[in-house]
Amino acid sequence: MCSDNKGSALEVAVSFLIGAATGFVAGILLAPASGKETRKKIQEEFDKTGEKAKEGFEKIAKEAEKGIRVVREKTQGGIDSVKEFIDKKKEEFMKRSSEALPEEDPKA
Repeated sequence: MCSDNKGSALEVAVSFLIGAATGFVAGILLAPASGKETRKKIQEEFDKTGEKAKEGFEKIAKEAEKGIRVVREKTQGGIDSVKEFIDKKKEEFMKRSSEALPEEDPKA
């Protein structure tokens, strides 16, 4: 479930950035300015968008690492609980087995 949410958030972020960059470029291309000014504005916007994308990916990566760490901790906790349960049942079984065995008659 978490991986779907992370994937969806990433898709939305990437889609938003692509849409924003496309809109900006279209606006610049349609605005009255010299070619040199237009290229400069486009390059600046691409640089800004690239930096925002990098920050977004870094944030998502940190969240993913955090999620992985939580899953590991929960998994280890579950494994420890299962081991404790098995040890407890093993002790109970051994106790019942020793109680159920008839005692040997020393005279025999």
